[in-house]
Amino acid sequence: MTTHLTPAQTAQALPYPALAQHLQDLLRDPSVTVPARLVQPLAGGGSFFVMPATDARLAISKLITFIPENATRGLPSIQGDVVVFDAITGQRLCILDGPTVTARRTAAASLLAAQKLARNINGPLLVVGAGVQGHSHVEAFAAGLGVQEVWVASRSTQSADALVRHCHSLGLRAKRVDDADAALADCPLVVSTTSAQAVALRAMPRPDAFVAAVGAFTPRMVEWDAAICRRLGAEGMLVVDTRDADHEAGDLLQAGIDVGALPALGDVVNQSPTWTAYAASRSTGPVFFKSCGWAGWDLASARCAVEAGGLGGAGV
Repeated sequence: MTTHLTPAQTAQALPYPALAQHLQDLLRDPSVTVPARLVQPLAGGGSFFVMPATDARLAISKLITFIPENATRGLPSIQGDVVVFDAITGQRLCILDGPTVTARRTAAASLLAAQKLARNINGPLLVVGAGVQGHSHVEAFAAGLGVQEVWVASRSTQSADALVRHCHSLGLRAKRVDDADAALADCPLVVSTTSAQAVALRAMPRPDAFVAAVGAFTPRMVEWDAAICRRLGAEGMLVVDTRDADHEAGDLLQAGIDVGALPALGDVVNQSPTWTAYAASRSTGPVFFKSCGWAGWDLASARCAVEAGGLGGAGV
């Protein structure tokens, strides 16, 4: 019988430091194939995502719905599953909770980028947007970077206070801040995880800042002011998660930036000529990591979960 992991079991199988390592390993694996994801509009205004990926051992597909209006219904905005198969026998190995995988692999990608690119990890960490991704990024940066202090900004005081309490439960110092732009001056680590329906940040990060911009993952979504994105491109360093960002990185696309000319996280991990040349020309200034999501991260999550759970078929 196929193992169907609950949200809690999925989270337990995906500890952030191990998951970040699996993401890095996947970026170095030439057997990985990730087709373009299918995004089907739904009648209610949401989207249905079909996201397959394979390597020499596993085949996965993430099947999720994204319904932004679900917050008003008291329902999660992301629902669905990640189905994991043995690539040799075709045996279905397990089913992971889709929202949990999405939250944790996205935060692990930001963690990996910070491990490779952040110039100052002493904190505090500013989190703008106090939803699921805000929670997962706090956990990831605490577990993987040793962050001890978190500042939280959100349009919802209730959500911000809830994330502050979560930080306290993790043994972290934390407080709510009402002006995210002003807080940028004091925070060398920044994560923006808003709903990306409107610009939320209009100030320049510190010269030694690392920013993970997570909320905007379609061309129409935006968190960061276009003029600030252009300044970051001129004065700092812009890195995208994958080449899928070329047509999905709303913040950068709306700023008129040629996203296709920017290095991706795989370039950083593999020290490609593209990255080496770019890094040599951008030795100072803030680092802005634009994350849009990729089924490869879900495949890395499946690898991590299969390894942690001892699940296996002929090819594992």
